[in-house]
Parts: sequence; structure tokens; C-alpha cells
Amino acid sequence: MLGTYHYHEIIRKTIISFGTLFNGMEIRHKKQDGSEFSTVKVPIAYGPAEKFIARLEQKPDPRKRVSITLPRLGFEMVSIAYDNTRKVSTMQTFKAFTKDGSKLAKKVFMPVPYNLGFRLSIMTQYNEDAMQIIEQILPIFQPSFNVTVDLVESIGEKRDIPMVLESINFEDNYTSGYEEKRVIIHNLDFTAKTYLFGPIADSSDGLIKKVQVDYNTNTNIKAPKRELRYVATPRALKDYNDDNVTTLAENIDAEVTQFQVTNASSLVVDGYIYIGKELIQIREISGETLLVHRGVDGTLADSHLQGVSIDAVTQDDSDLIEVGDDFGFSEERFDFGDGRIYSPSKGTDI
Repeated sequence: MLGTYHYHEIIRKTIISFGTLFNGMEIRHKKQDGSEFSTVKVPIAYGPAEKFIARLEQKPDPRKRVSITLPRLGFEMVSIAYDNTRKVSTMQTFKAFTKDGSKLAKKVFMPVPYNLGFRLSIMTQYNEDAMQIIEQILPIFQPSFNVTVDLVESIGEKRDIPMVLESINFEDNYTSGYEEKRVIIHNLDFTAKTYLFGPIADSSDGLIKKVQVDYNTNTNIKAPKRELRYVATPRALKDYNDDNVTTLAENIDAEVTQFQVTNASSLVVDGYIYIGKELIQIREISGETLLVHRGVDGTLADSHLQGVSIDAVTQDDSDLIEVGDDFGFSEERFDFGDGRIYSPSKGTDI
């Protein structure tokens, strides 16, 4: 497992999502009569508050066009910790599909829950500015706010990440004389409850496409004697490849269960055909005459005209089942008396 390169940029995306929440904030200054005379957009940048305070205390550099000013927001990730309260089985998986148009199904292991700690620092020179910013933030977090993050873009795995406000503290360095620039700092601590994914397989290997069960009639563990095998595989409920194996030789209504086709050589008993949007199962074949079950697997029996094309629903169609489509199951039963057992490693009976 270690040594298999993967990088989904989940931590980076979570950091960006957190910072974006506070982008575009502004404060407004008013005159004594209550009329508004200025609007200040509050800039935000990644970094600790100490970094911006150090720049504020530096002597002005005439070569720089703009110096750092207040108010200002700064944020940083301060911790990362495993969250065992959201833990699931390490072997649990789910099915996901690629977004590149191929609709390839992949088996993905459940992600690991981690809490990312963030600190948002509100730096202002005046207490009124700080109060305006704080009152715009606190009502949104009660105490959490969900942000949708595209955690793994290749499989379209989007999740709502709760951003939880944990605590607020305040500090004011204005204790010296007038020569020291006042900076009021409010620190808001948050926890982002995110998930980290491991490597995503490049193929669909590992997806269950066939179920096989052997039944034994005794409790002899060393030499079990099988009597019955049950096998289930996915089965398409409509035609995908437009094979057009034959055509209808007569008009039929929704109640007809026996009709003729122009050529029945490609059809088999217990097989399925697709006419219009109706799935039909063949019970018997006599020459070019079919005895059928109409409107199976939830489809509706309908009237069809002579000459309409008939498609066979076969294993080729089952192999083409698309993402999100409904499907049924083909079931097979085998009776045994040979006392053999199935070897998963060899893929045969021994």
C-alpha cells in the first residue's frame, strides 16, 4: 500500500474552501448623522496573525507602492487529528464511477475521517471594525456550517464538510505609549470534519459481477458434500446493441401471448426480446411462432405493428449496462452428487 502514489488534494481543497467562506467581507463607516461615507473591503490571506503584525511593525519601505493596512483577516491550518467517532469498517467499500465519459465502475475503500483545525484571525485597529466583522460571521455558524467539497474529482465524490466554530478569544496589544500601533485581534477556532481517501484503482477489478453459492446437506467440515449450486449474474432489462434479430410478422395487441415472427432462428426458449419499450420472455418456440410472457420486469405490455424490429436481449446487452440503469438477475441452479468443492483460487471444481 505504501509506495502507491496518490494525491487527491483534499487538504488543499479544504483549506481553500474554508478561506473562501470569509472572502468578500466588508465594513462600513458612518458619519455622526448616520449617513454612510466609506466602505472598506476586508482582505484575507493565508498565514498566522504574527506574520501580519510583524509586517505592520516594520518601517515603511518607499519602494513598495502599498503597505499592509488594517482591518485584515488571516487564517491558517493549526492541527490535524483522526476522528474515531466517524470511523467505519476499514474493509468497507462502495462503488463509484469515473467522470471522463467512460462510465467505468470502480471499487473504492471508505475514506478515513480526519478533523482539520483552522484559526481565523481578525485584525483591526478599531473595536467597531472588529464588531462589524464578528457579527457577520457568528450568525452563520450554529455552531457549524456545511461546505460542499469535491474531494475526489476523478470519481465525482462530493461531500458536505461541516465547519464547526469551536471557540473565540480576544487580545489587545495596546498597552504602551502612542508610538506603538494598536492591533486588536480576535481569534476564531474552527474544526473542519473532512475525509481522506486512499488510492483509487485504475480498473474495475474487484467489483462483484457474479454470485455463486454451494449448499451442503451435512455438517462434515473436512469433506463437505455439495448438493446444490445457485448462481446469479446481472441481466439487462432492455436492448443496448440494436441487434435487430428479426421482425414482427403480424399486428398484436397488449393481450396477445402468441404471435409469429419472420425468423426465429436467433431466439431461444427462456430468452428475452425487446419490442418498443416492452421486455418479453419466450416460453416456447414452434417454427416461427412464439409463446411468451408479456411485459416482464416492470415493463408494460403494448400494441405493436407488423414489421416492427425485434431485438434480442442477451449477455452482450448485460455487458453494456450503463451507470444508473435498472437491471435484473439471471439465475441458474445446478444439482450435484459428485462431492466436489469449488476452489476460488483455481476457479474450478476440485
